Amino acid sequence: MSNPGFLDIISFGPDRWGHALAAGAWMTILIALAGFAIGSVIGTLGAWAKISGGRFLRMFADAYTTILRGIPDLLVIYLFYFGGSAVVTAVGQFFGAEGFVSFPGFLAGALAVGLTSGAQQTEVFRGAFRAVHPGELEAATACGMGRVLKFRRITAPLTLRHALPGLGNVWQVVLKESALVSVTGVVELLRQAQIGAGSTSLPFDFYFIAAMIYLAISTVSGLFLNASERWFSRGVRRG
Repeated sequence: MSNPGFLDIISFGPDRWGHALAAGAWMTILIALAGFAIGSVIGTLGAWAKISGGRFLRMFADAYTTILRGIPDLLVIYLFYFGGSAVVTAVGQFFGAEGFVSFPGFLAGALAVGLTSGAQQTEVFRGAFRAVHPGELEAATACGMGRVLKFRRITAPLTLRHALPGLGNVWQVVLKESALVSVTGVVELLRQAQIGAGSTSLPFDFYFIAAMIYLAISTVSGLFLNASERWFSRGVRRG
């Protein structure tokens, strides 16, 4: 496979790079989705701790968001990968295994991206909850709704509506952070482009195609988030 043309790179078939690039793009999407989902769970718990938690929980949540926003994302990935590998290796040696046992790169990357995006989503959810008018929550209580019913029908939908623009920004950050996971050995889109560039001596072609694929993923996900924002804003008068 030497010096293919531009169309050879993006086409599918024997000695073509289309399948490899598509697999790399799919891996990028999986890492981003997993990291974003983990971050959503952490962000929800973090926002709850800051809004309704006790003094200890608020201090813990504040320390979490402050520390994670001050550490480079790549360093967090390294800490998860090598820290996890050290634990797995120690456990393996306890059961008689020998040598270094590596932590799964995908899992380390997803956890690291989730932890860093969780700090951002904590502030997004906290700000979104504060944006809900207190009168709307009081009206739900006045109607006799219990805590669970009020959360499901009033608090969560209204908070999510206010959070969607911020979540869209976090998603774009997570999508770009997924490229850092290649340091753990995961062959995502950027790593696949590096492999193709090294194999064919056509770095510009592969990196240009990778940039276009990233842009396509970002555009499609942006359209989905915009549609979601319109759906959650049904019946809301815009000023």
